[in-house]
Amino acid sequence: MNKRIGFIGCGQMGQAMIQGMIDAGLVEASDIAATALSDETIDFVTDEYGINISNENKRVARESDLLFLAIKPYVYQGVVQEIKDEVSEGTVVITIAAGITLDAMKEAFGRNVKVIRSMPNTPSLVGAGMSVLCPNDFVTKEELAEVMEVYESFGEAEVVEEKLMDAVPAVSGSSPAFVYMLIEAMADMAVQQGLPREKAYKMVSQSVQGAAQMVKETGRHPGELKDAVCTPGGTTIAGVTKLEEAGFRNAIMQGMKACTDQSKALSKGN
Repeated sequence: MNKRIGFIGCGQMGQAMIQGMIDAGLVEASDIAATALSDETIDFVTDEYGINISNENKRVARESDLLFLAIKPYVYQGVVQEIKDEVSEGTVVITIAAGITLDAMKEAFGRNVKVIRSMPNTPSLVGAGMSVLCPNDFVTKEELAEVMEVYESFGEAEVVEEKLMDAVPAVSGSSPAFVYMLIEAMADMAVQQGLPREKAYKMVSQSVQGAAQMVKETGRHPGELKDAVCTPGGTTIAGVTKLEEAGFRNAIMQGMKACTDQSKALSKGN
């Protein structure tokens, strides 16, 4: 890809994306520039990824063709005010935080800017990300394709209408945290039963990965796949029964609803 890529902010999500696109061979480390506030982060990212990193937001904004705003929602206004005069008409600005609407970005810049609202997730670090994108009307099909290529270099990507974006954090952006909690809980019980923790994490994480792959590749309904494991009077149906008694599925749905409600609240605030 013959594009200069910039990141304003280089925390865990930004690092995951940078690592993913470098590992995929999409860009050279020398073609990526980023900024960070702390010297500690600057030193770490320099050593770990070999990209150009500094605290010069304006310079990175001015020199980037694709500019990722990898910052927290509450600092967007301040950062945009700092860089808005440096962003050229041809630059595509990509947001990665929940609740930052396309209208909010237009208002912050005070002019028409090419903006893509996105929601990646941290498995991008290992090339298994799931990202969702929504462009504004000023982004061309070719530019959207270029940004999709970036996201698909470290996983899969989908384009949706903006009215659906508030549902995305729960589905893909935040959901890895829920899965990590599941893995931790399952492994803890395995350890309680005597399995070494390292083996427990390996066995549980591979089982979760395999189950997800079954849903994705077979196209079968998750309930059908669950039923196929539940032999009459067996161990699986005993466990499923206890999970149902404890409100397992309802707890997951309520957690996702809370995530979605928070995303909607952040959108309204912008």
